[in-house]
Amino acid sequence: MNLFQRFKKKARENPQRIVLPEGEDQRIIRAAYMAIQEKIAFPILLGDHHKIEKKIYKLGLDLTDLDMVNPVDFPKMPEYISFYCRMRKDHFVSKKVAHMVLKKSLNLGALMVRLEDADGMVAGADNLTASVLKSGILMIGLKEDVSIPSSFFIMATPDDSLGEKGFFIFADGAVNPDPTPSQLAEIAISSARSAKIVLGWEPRVALLSFSTKKSASHPLVDKVRRATQIVQEKAPHLLVDGDLQADAAIIPEVARKKVKESKVAGRANVLIFPDLNAANIAYKLVQYIAHSRAYGPILQGFNRPINDLSRGATIKDILTIISLTVIQAQEARG
Repeated sequence: MNLFQRFKKKARENPQRIVLPEGEDQRIIRAAYMAIQEKIAFPILLGDHHKIEKKIYKLGLDLTDLDMVNPVDFPKMPEYISFYCRMRKDHFVSKKVAHMVLKKSLNLGALMVRLEDADGMVAGADNLTASVLKSGILMIGLKEDVSIPSSFFIMATPDDSLGEKGFFIFADGAVNPDPTPSQLAEIAISSARSAKIVLGWEPRVALLSFSTKKSASHPLVDKVRRATQIVQEKAPHLLVDGDLQADAAIIPEVARKKVKESKVAGRANVLIFPDLNAANIAYKLVQYIAHSRAYGPILQGFNRPINDLSRGATIKDILTIISLTVIQAQEARG
C-alpha cells in the first residue's frame, strides 16, 4: 500500500469536516467529489453557490451531499462578526470592518475552523502561501509553545533501507527562510510531533549542517548546535542529534566513522535543514534525481489543522492534502 492509500485508509476511519475556501476552482470541486465518494472527508466549499453549481453541472458531477457556504449570505455571519470584534478588541475593529475581513473566503474558512464549524482547512490552489499563513495566524493562531508556523515534506524514496523504510520528513522546505536557533528548535520539535501524528513514527531527529560534531567551525554551525541544545532542553525525551552532515545522519557506515555515540546518527528519519535554501533545494533534488515522491508542503504549528496547496496542485495532490488534514484533525480531537 503506497503512502497515498495509507492516508486515505486512515482518513476513512473517522472522516472530518474540511473547509475549502477556493470552492469555485474546478480542481477543488473534483477533489471534494472524490473525498465524498471515497468517504475520506465531509468537504465544505466556500464561494458563490451559482458559480459552483454551474461548474458542477458542466463537470457532470452529483454533489447533492456537498455542503456549500457563500460568504455573502452566510447565516452565521452576524455571530462571526461579533466574535471577530471581541477577538480583536485591542485593535478596536468595527463591525463594518469585521464584515469586510470575513467576506474573504480564506478568513472565513479559518474562522470556521476556530469556531469548530469545520475541523480543518485546505487552501492555496488560487492563493499565495503567505495569504494562507496570514489567515491561519490571524484566525486560528499558533500552539502555545510555537512562535512561528512551519512546514514539512514527506519524502518517499526508493531505498527502504534508509530513514523509516525509505521515508523521511524534510523540514522546513516552504515557510521560514532563515530561522533563528530557537525557531529552528521549534521546527524540529513540531516536525517530530508531526511524524508521530501523521505517520505513527518514533521520530529520530537530525539537525543538519556542513559539519559533523564540530568538524568545522563557523557561525552557521553554531546556529545548528545551539538549536540542538534548545531541543534537548525543551524535549529531553526526544531522540535528537546535531550538528550532523546529511550522510552521517542517514548512512550507518558513515555514522560509525564520524560519530562516536548517537541514537540518531545513521538512522535519522526526520531531517531538519538549517534554512529554506538548503531544505527547498534538497527536497527538489531528492524528488527528481532520486526518483522520489514529495508529499507537501504540510503546515504545522497551528492550534487547529490548516494546510497549503501549490497553485499548480493536481486533483490527486489536493485529495492527498485533504486526507492529511483529516488525520491531523482526528488527532486534534483526541
